[in-house]
Amino acid sequence: MENFKILHIGKFLFWLSFILGNICLFGYIFSREGAFQVGGFLLLIYGTIVNLVAFFGLILFGIFAPKYTTEAIKSALILLINIPIAILYFYIGISI
Repeated sequence: MENFKILHIGKFLFWLSFILGNICLFGYIFSREGAFQVGGFLLLIYGTIVNLVAFFGLILFGIFAPKYTTEAIKSALILLINIPIAILYFYIGISI
């Protein structure tokens, strides 16, 4: 696997989670539709599971493929950016 493909895994999952979280949060804020609220809650649960599996998979890949360690760790760290964003969106959703 080439280095740029490994980095794209983290970027893709980060942006996917970020965009879906924004859709759920702002969709609920602007429309007060309960489906956005449920979708955001499910995204929080399933997105956490998917991102954790990807994070640990990238770390393990970096450990067992020393040639790609740097790129795998960079990709895994990109996924960690979602944590404070998810916490912030959770508190915003709870307060609304």
